[in-house]
Amino acid sequence: MKYAFILILSLFSGLALAAKEEPAPFSAEQQKQLEVLIEQALFNDPASPRFGAKKPVLTLVNFTDYNCPYCKQLDPMLEKIVQKYPDVAVIVKPLPFKGESSVLSARTVLTTWRQHPEQFLALHEKLMQKKGYHDTASIAVAVEKSGATPVKPDEKSMETLSTNLQLARIVGVQGTPATIIGDEMIPGAVPWETLEEVVKEKLAAARGK
Repeated sequence: MKYAFILILSLFSGLALAAKEEPAPFSAEQQKQLEVLIEQALFNDPASPRFGAKKPVLTLVNFTDYNCPYCKQLDPMLEKIVQKYPDVAVIVKPLPFKGESSVLSARTVLTTWRQHPEQFLALHEKLMQKKGYHDTASIAVAVEKSGATPVKPDEKSMETLSTNLQLARIVGVQGTPATIIGDEMIPGAVPWETLEEVVKEKLAAARGK
């Protein structure tokens, strides 16, 4: 996935240079190649945590921050979605926009996901339940209360965060939370009725393919 994303950035760099000289920098082949690589980075990165259906009909991609109050409002609704709609999965893409503790909590989650994937969701929930910003102590408390095995955030977790930040820029994420549902980007913590309506629409469309 790291090399695929380097290729995405290379394509963008090349197209940006071409745009200064040519009015139409995108060829059909480049467009198709770019779309495939972005889709792989969004939906098939093994370093990104996920929950819900093992073989989903519809997969949501949620860009989130463990220090973001609006993310903490939306997260329980995403869990409710996968409980109510068993054909749906959610991929979690942490974006550390809010300080060093955003980075530390995200890296802790990402490392836990790769080393102890069965412990991810309980830790994710505990981190999301805290009101206000995290600090080192509150992250350690969340690990303990969730029953997760303590981990030391590794270099791979930082690589994943870097990928998430670049990917968010490419697909147009301007803040957290932001959730991709089918072909639609939903910014912010929308009401349950809005979220469910979009999920039902996109799920029906996916089933009809």
